[in-house]
Amino acid sequence: RCGLAAGRSYSGGGAYPSVSLTCPLPGVPKAVFAAAEGRERFETRVTVLENGLRVASQNKFGQFCTVGILVNSGSRHEAKYLSGISHFLEKLAFSSTAQFGSKDEILLTLEKHGGICDCQASRDTIMYAVSADARGLDTVVNLLADVALQPRLSDEEIEMTRTAIRFELEDLNMRPDPEPLLTEMIHAAAFRDNTVGLNRFCPVENTDKIDRAVLHSYLRSYYTPDRMVLAGVGIEHEQLVECARKYLLGVEPVWGKGQSRGVDRSVAQYTGGIVKVEKDMSDVSLGPTPIPELTHIMIGLESCSFLEDDFIPFAVLNMMMGGGGSFSAGGPGKGMFTRLYLNVLNRHHWMYNATSYHHSYEDTGLLCIHASADPKQVREMVEIITREFILMAGAVGEVELERAKTQLKSMLMMNLESRPVIFEDVGRQVLATNTRKLPHELCALIGQVKPTDIKRVVTKMLHKKPAVAALGDLTDLPSYEHIQAALSSKDGRLPRLYRLFR
Repeated sequence: RCGLAAGRSYSGGGAYPSVSLTCPLPGVPKAVFAAAEGRERFETRVTVLENGLRVASQNKFGQFCTVGILVNSGSRHEAKYLSGISHFLEKLAFSSTAQFGSKDEILLTLEKHGGICDCQASRDTIMYAVSADARGLDTVVNLLADVALQPRLSDEEIEMTRTAIRFELEDLNMRPDPEPLLTEMIHAAAFRDNTVGLNRFCPVENTDKIDRAVLHSYLRSYYTPDRMVLAGVGIEHEQLVECARKYLLGVEPVWGKGQSRGVDRSVAQYTGGIVKVEKDMSDVSLGPTPIPELTHIMIGLESCSFLEDDFIPFAVLNMMMGGGGSFSAGGPGKGMFTRLYLNVLNRHHWMYNATSYHHSYEDTGLLCIHASADPKQVREMVEIITREFILMAGAVGEVELERAKTQLKSMLMMNLESRPVIFEDVGRQVLATNTRKLPHELCALIGQVKPTDIKRVVTKMLHKKPAVAALGDLTDLPSYEHIQAALSSKDGRLPRLYRLFR
């Protein structure tokens, strides 16, 4: 019973009575600690294959890796096609292919390597991604190549996708959180009928019109090697390049090499405008503690592309505005010292939400504020939000600017702790610029932002027409002309005559 315990030497038992705790123990091998092997261990490596496909990798220690294919394709490229193709492709991803008979077969293959898969379609990118054990890299790249280039798109799968999309569209209009719907509306108002203003979701009337022929026609134009990036995090670059050559070089896709319609290279045209949807929001959330009836307003102005130098000041400005819901809790780390908390939510108890968002693309951007309140107080809510836009051009305090910069750096670094986030960052940056700015470079740029930079980008932004999205009971909503006049006034108030006649 005491044999094993009796043979142990404890630190306080006198095995080395005369050795100081600051000295190495005699006879014990010297410890070898892990160390960074130079800056190259942190850099993103990029190789361009003979067919134009880019292979990008970021080294990260661990047993698992995240690998995926990103395609420069999305709802903004559907001008020549039926709207909703990208939505269909997102739902059809990881279905049957030339090698795999069904989705279940794909999942069982990934399960052997502890893997999971996902596909996400945005306005400008479609992303197929797999996270799995790094030892299964060959299988993963083979599967990704098959999913992207050899999908069967059977009639049964397309019909199931139609059903899934109809359900999603119905759910979108019923859910208590209106943010996805408002995001669509503000883009439609800001970029009317062009590029990023095109609907990301498939319209109901198009669900029956999209078939295999339509999908193949679109894929033939946009799923070409020069518009793709194979990105990986947690694997060796040479190994990833070898797999890319094996499975993605010289492969003829299932849609063949027929005549394509050509790639839409339209540049986003900011138009401004308003999109209104009258909707009864009184019963969106029933139950013992229902959400009160609210009217949602989103007001936006054109910012800049993520390729421009002003992108960093706009990101700092967005963080400085911050905001959230009236029930948010926490300290400075939660953004409680941002302008939309201090100037809006803390001063106007009837405001349920005031949040700033920044959407940025390769050729344009949109900075907007989403606000929610009781339908009877819509006019006051619009006045308060427009005033906040005007105040952006005023004095910027050193303390609030430093806090916003620190918070932005903190959010950036915390997000990049996640391997899938690193993967998406690597893929998107290489897809857009063929290179990647590392986190320490971005932090340095954030640190260089001055109050004059904020004032410059705001002044440029306020010269544009506003984009407005309104959802709910809009009886008291001011006209678009009055909102535009308020944004061009000195104090952001609605015109005096308008207030008198109300």
